[in-house]
Order: sequence, then structure tokens, then C-alpha cells
Amino acid sequence: MNQMDFYNGLLSVIRVGRTYLADKPEETPESALRALWFLAAGDRRAVERCLAGDLPHLSLASMDCLRTLVHTHTQGVPLAHLTGRQCFMDIEMLAGPEALIPRKETEILGYAALDTLRAIVTQKGHAQVIDLCTGCGNLALALAHYEPHCHVCAADLSPEAVDLAQRNATHLALQDRVTFQTGDLFAPFDGERFVGQVDMVVCNPPYISSQRVGEMAAEVSHYEPSLAFDGGPFGVSILVRLITEAPHYLRTGGWLCFEVGLGQGELIRRRLERNGAYCDIRTYSDADGNLRALLARRI
Repeated sequence: MNQMDFYNGLLSVIRVGRTYLADKPEETPESALRALWFLAAGDRRAVERCLAGDLPHLSLASMDCLRTLVHTHTQGVPLAHLTGRQCFMDIEMLAGPEALIPRKETEILGYAALDTLRAIVTQKGHAQVIDLCTGCGNLALALAHYEPHCHVCAADLSPEAVDLAQRNATHLALQDRVTFQTGDLFAPFDGERFVGQVDMVVCNPPYISSQRVGEMAAEVSHYEPSLAFDGGPFGVSILVRLITEAPHYLRTGGWLCFEVGLGQGELIRRRLERNGAYCDIRTYSDADGNLRALLARRI
């Protein structure tokens, strides 16, 4: 079969059989097919790395493999679970069902935290960072990748997520500066090394209300771990704990940096103001004007 005809035929299948989510703007029928094409040829790539250049020639066996991949993808399996790769802040990371697939919206938090981290390092020469609800380790590893004068200690409640994060650290050769533990929020860090000593706490917490979890797209609710997005009855349980517990670990002048869900920003900003432990509260919005990340400095 002519490979261009084969490509066009599969593209039609994906266009009819697959709907893509707004929080993964990098995924389209065309980009997904290119990523699966490279995968069938034996080349695992994050979708962003498949957008340019010629597609490799496929053998008959590889074409059969690609048909199967396309069928699996149209049944709802996330693209990153098939390729095993996802880009975050221009870094290609390992991805899988063990943890939430990194989203572009979290890069708002990532770049804001990175700017603040670089300012801390300029002032102090080094920084100690804690990353909570680390998932696959994307925030922890991105901060360490771009700012070599920091050490990041990260944790997640899920042992499976921590295992994936540790593999990501090895994959990116950052295992000497980023360490991962299993535990609930700050529990792994309740010792003299961390209490009152931390320069920055970052967190992308679960913030979807339990009631809304069942209303989420099947691609998320059926394939990604609910522990990563179920934020309790009102979606703010972990956010409230984070704001309350972080001052115990942050040094004076240290920063709390975290993501919030759509519609939660103003409520959480007011809670930060009322807490009394924070000042210099900074807000960061997405392209549509939705507040998606908050930074606050420990008094």
C-alpha cells in the first residue's frame, strides 16, 4: 500500500473515532498519528517531538502495528500511555498510568516557580525545595533541570507514582539532586532538616471535587489515577492543608507555589490573605484569564 494513502486512511479513522481534550492542546488527529507512526517504527517520542520532519518508512509488520495502535487510541487510551513519553517545560519525560500525565496548564506554575527559584539562588547561592503531590516528578525535575543550584525533595502518596518519578530522575540524569519518597503531603519531611529550613514548596495538588470526577472525560477518569485529581467533596481539601501546613517548613522569606483548579483562584487567594503567615501574594492566569497558579512568601 502507498504510505501516503495509508496515512490518510488512518487519519480519517482518528478524526472520526477520537476527541481530544482542551487541556492537551499539543494533541490533534495529525500530531497523534505522527506520534503513533514513529512508535510503530520503534521510535518512542513525545508528541511535540513528532511535529516536524519526514515520517519513517514502515514495513508491513510496522503498518499492522500502527493499525493496532490507532485502534487502541480511538478506544480512549491516552496517547502518552502508548508512547510512554510526555513533554513538560520542553523536557521529554517518561509517562504512564502510574501518575497524572503532565499538562500544559501546569507549566504556568512551573515557570513562575522557576523564576522565583532563580531569584532565591541569586541571593543565597543554593536553594532547598520540596515538591508535594509530585506525580511523575515533572515539577521537581524541571526545576532541578533548569536551576542546577537547588536540591529538590519530592513526595507522593502513591508508591506507583514515586516509582515512575524515580525512573524519570534516572532518565534525566537528575537522581543526585532530586529524591523521592512515599507519604502524605508533608509527612516525609517532618524533621529538623526541613522544619523552618525550606526555601520553596511547590505543589500541583488534586483539586477536582469528588462529585465531578465521575463527570470527567473517560480518557482521564478511566485511565489516569483518581488519587491525582480527586480533591475531596469540594475540591479544596488538599489546598487547605497545604496552605495551613507549609509555614511550619518554610523559612522566613521562603515561597509557597501551587496550582489551583478553574474557579478556585480567588477563594484560595483570600484564604492565603486570611492565614496571616503569608505576604506578597502573586497570581498567574492562563491565556483565557483564569487564575491557575498562586505564589506567596512566608512572613
